[in-house]
Amino acid sequence: MIRSALSDFADRITIPARRRSGPLTFTPNRIKVEVLAGLTVALALVPEAVAFAFVAGVEPLVGLYAAFIVGLITAVIGGRPGMISGATGALAVVMVALVAQHGVEYLFATVVLMGILQILAGIFKLGKFIRLVPHPVMLGFVNGLAIVIFLAQMTQFQTAPAPAGEHHGPFNMLHGTWMTGTKLYLMLGLVALTMFLIWATPKVTKIIPAPLAGIGIVSLLVIGLNIPVPNVGDMSSIKGGLPPLHIPQVPLNLETLKIIAPYSVILAAIGLIESLLTLNLVGEIKEERGGASQECVAQGVANTVTGFFGGMGGCAMIGQSMINVKSGGRTRLSGISAALFLLAFILFGSSIIEQIPLAALVGVMFMVVIGTFAWQSLTIMRRIPKIDAFVIILVTLVTVWHDLAIAVVVGVIVSALAYAWNNARRIDSQTEMEGGAKVYKIEGPLFFGSVEGFNEMFDVAADPNDVIIDFANSRVVDQSALQAIEALASKYTAASKSIQLRHLTRDCHALLNRAGQLIIDSDDDPEYGLAVDYNVQTGRLGGGH
Repeated sequence: MIRSALSDFADRITIPARRRSGPLTFTPNRIKVEVLAGLTVALALVPEAVAFAFVAGVEPLVGLYAAFIVGLITAVIGGRPGMISGATGALAVVMVALVAQHGVEYLFATVVLMGILQILAGIFKLGKFIRLVPHPVMLGFVNGLAIVIFLAQMTQFQTAPAPAGEHHGPFNMLHGTWMTGTKLYLMLGLVALTMFLIWATPKVTKIIPAPLAGIGIVSLLVIGLNIPVPNVGDMSSIKGGLPPLHIPQVPLNLETLKIIAPYSVILAAIGLIESLLTLNLVGEIKEERGGASQECVAQGVANTVTGFFGGMGGCAMIGQSMINVKSGGRTRLSGISAALFLLAFILFGSSIIEQIPLAALVGVMFMVVIGTFAWQSLTIMRRIPKIDAFVIILVTLVTVWHDLAIAVVVGVIVSALAYAWNNARRIDSQTEMEGGAKVYKIEGPLFFGSVEGFNEMFDVAADPNDVIIDFANSRVVDQSALQAIEALASKYTAASKSIQLRHLTRDCHALLNRAGQLIIDSDDDPEYGLAVDYNVQTGRLGGGH
């Protein structure tokens, strides 16, 4: 569904399926496409990195250095070739409080610790848990992120930003002083022209990436006709040198750790969630899988290095990744090229890059918004379960109003609760007599949510002296289920009635105490593991609690 929603964004690109056709061959034409895609991405990275540096309350070069270092390292060792990483707004809005209270040196130390935590997440393969994110959450993620990218472009239509600290969240950018009159109309016209060129260029030629053609033509038009509209240089000068090695100037003590640790954990979580969701999204388009743990390590290494070179840290960028994919970037070369072009802009090409009109870059990002938003999610709302539609809307709103990490966590929790509730209602039983014994044939999963329904099935007082409980069509899932079986067995035993348990696994036999003696072994017993904690020393569930 995500790939369908992005079809307009990528339908003019030949998407290789690695699983079917193998790796790409670096022909001269492929190298040209990758390098031009990298150039396009680098041009779009400049204003983004500068803007996010302003959001975090640091110098523009701090954002640019982060975009270069994070982008280069993740391009070389990341989990998905073609992904683009750099300084992002999702991280910047968390950093601003730290910088305001403790200064930029503490930010650098925080980024180093953030990177170490991400490396550990990769080593322990925590990235695999991203597969637990349901599809409605993914749709809400891309929709919310598309809206956030759109709102981020609104600052380019302002003559003065909102006062710092006066408003919070993504809508802070809507409280600045807006352009009016001819200047506004020129900006809107150039944005529309850029979008038209991006749409029309592939119909004429595929020699040059459509976004690069749009930026180039509009830039030449503005410079040649001396049209008075804002350009990159109006934001800030991007001229600088090579990123210098810089050890964060903070005291090495527990007090410093207390300050930076909470921010590091939050930034590491946000960075990994956004990176792994972007990895999945790009994987949908490129028809590739895997790479989650590798991406975690790559993001961690990148941020650790960035912290020692005066950068603000970063993560995967869905907007720039989509620009890269749309421009034909499929391999690591495009990401490496983007990072090296960005460094070249800083070292040598600042005077040229600073003349690029912001309207051209806004037009590119608006096309990214159109391609990123899952438009089909609007048409399927009436056909999918109501809870899924609710999750899509909820995750979208929380992403816009708060941040991505909170939105994904909320979406996963709501989806999990809905799943538990639906499964709790699925448990049932059929009864029959078998040689004087009453047989309960349990149907549906037995877990914490269905324990109450399970207990209500039995009438200990009215049942005959011999009772058999058959779990052939059920599945014992967790500790709550085991405790429910134990409690039920105790009730029948206290009533001096015989109870036998059929079709339970060896795991159940080992984990059940009293009721374990009541299990009837059979050749057709199921084999599955239980998600419970069993203390070998005490022989009790839940570590003896």
